[in-house]
Amino acid sequence: MALSLSCHAALRLQHQVASGNHSNKNLDNVRRLVNRIGIASVQSSPLESLRDGNWIKLICGASFEDVVDIRNLSLVYTLAGVDCIDCAADASVVSAVNEGIQAARDIVDVRRPWVMISVNDDQDLHFRKAEFDPENCPLDCSRPCEIVCPANAISLREEIMNEPSEVASLSGALKGGVITERCYGCGRCSPVCPYDKINLVTYVRDAATTAKLIKWGDVDALEIHTNGRQTTPFQELWDKLGDSSKYLRLVAVSLPNIGDLTISTMKTMFSIMESQLRCSNLWQLDGRPMSGDIGRGATRETIAFAAQLALSNDRPPGFLQLAGGTNFYTVDGLKKQGLFQSTSTRKDLMNKELSSSLHALIGGIAYGGYARKIVGRVLSSLQAQSGDSNIEDYPDHLLAALVEALALVGTVKCYDPSLISSAKVNNSSSL
Repeated sequence: MALSLSCHAALRLQHQVASGNHSNKNLDNVRRLVNRIGIASVQSSPLESLRDGNWIKLICGASFEDVVDIRNLSLVYTLAGVDCIDCAADASVVSAVNEGIQAARDIVDVRRPWVMISVNDDQDLHFRKAEFDPENCPLDCSRPCEIVCPANAISLREEIMNEPSEVASLSGALKGGVITERCYGCGRCSPVCPYDKINLVTYVRDAATTAKLIKWGDVDALEIHTNGRQTTPFQELWDKLGDSSKYLRLVAVSLPNIGDLTISTMKTMFSIMESQLRCSNLWQLDGRPMSGDIGRGATRETIAFAAQLALSNDRPPGFLQLAGGTNFYTVDGLKKQGLFQSTSTRKDLMNKELSSSLHALIGGIAYGGYARKIVGRVLSSLQAQSGDSNIEDYPDHLLAALVEALALVGTVKCYDPSLISSAKVNNSSSL
């Protein structure tokens, strides 16, 4: 009996050692891939990336607050070489982003991306949550809301309950509903509900809380979402933020295309910011807000928006960056328009170190739903296998996620696609 237990323990130890060796090998593969791509050797600042036209931002989501996913996303995309990670203006979310960044830098000494928080000056698509009472849902509902949700933020289950009565009976009810921290307000669930039970609740981030978060010290950049049609709410928000902008490296304004009024509105907003602006500024051109789509057509609106503004001599100072509908095809679309990393001698009055040099017409691209989706497949696999885990503790999953991120980031950073393809093939049997 003792011999049997001893043999069993020895076999278990051998399995653990083999598993550990496999994990260490895959973590070495992560380091080797990052170094071969050349990410660790890129010492240019995020500001230089904007100037050169290869800035890339990960949008975690202004309303997305799942700190486990956000931490792991931040780790993966830091290793992939993004310049900025945009997240909700919430202290726990900011901490998760910074933790993910540090975990990535503990693996490979890559440059630290800027951390950006997003706020809104009025009701905005990016700042809302879905809600409904699952007990009001019919038991025979096909639950299309669960199927259509890209964030896996709706979970419904049927529970059988005893009903006190003269004749003993059983009845059921749906439980669960919206997982609030995972919902980022895309709105896809509401129109597919056959019983019109889902509401989308909007909110506005508190300016005073945001100012404190900026002064806290772990935030590098601020993004203000505005509909662009009224500048009074923008003025009010900016005033409430007070002198917090002096702690920032970048202030971005995200706005949709409002046609002929776009440039005049940008000018008004810049005049509001100018006296308190102590850093560079950026205009996020939100061509197709909250889309997260994967087709070529999804990116056309933001490219058309960029083309409208890029060659204008009348727009106010600030870098231009694409968002909304951006995906794997966005760079190809910019190339067809002659806008990818093409340079201009237009001076940036707010940035003295760049004012006398050439810089790109389009500073870069932000990826949101699409970037989260391609890495999210790996994160979902990890969660199903190991629950809420740090992805670096499962290097095979980390390598798979990194390969997906590199394929997207590489379209902007111009990484060698053959190295990424080779890594993908070699890792395809690991999961």
